[in-house]
Amino acid sequence: MIHIYCGDGKGKTTAAMGLALRAAGRGERVVIAQFLKSADSGERTSLARLPNVTLLDAPAEMKFVFQMTEEERAAEARRQTGLLREAEEEARRGAGLLVLDELCAAVSTGMTPLPGVLAFLDSLPAGLEVVITGREPARELLDRADYITEMRKLRHPYDRGQGPRLGVEW
Repeated sequence: MIHIYCGDGKGKTTAAMGLALRAAGRGERVVIAQFLKSADSGERTSLARLPNVTLLDAPAEMKFVFQMTEEERAAEARRQTGLLREAEEEARRGAGLLVLDELCAAVSTGMTPLPGVLAFLDSLPAGLEVVITGREPARELLDRADYITEMRKLRHPYDRGQGPRLGVEW
């Protein structure tokens, strides 16, 4: 089945990683691909210690798409599209859960073409659960989802100028 965790609230990645932890704890092979994110996160550090979790490579640093030059955008789009292909290949090797973290943003910013994502979702291996996270998922993704959970921000410290905190936001 396909799960989407979306919305402007905190907790989309946290929910996806929680499900990854649950699946891994039940003996499932888990594959995690993080789009438009760097490798510097607490959840990656913890999940990397589990033998049945495969974390696909992420760069040490990642700019926001709007901060990238045209050359950087083109290079990153190639990397993001390759990351989706790698995630597909890993999932087809017997994974029970595939997490595509921030794929919605990769699609909406043009870093990962939607047709390739849809082709994969339309041909999922039997028994594979797929989790997609991010803001503003494309209608075509929502149409394919079995679960849709929207995290809605009611209040957040960012609104008061508080920056991200180690161990809480990343």
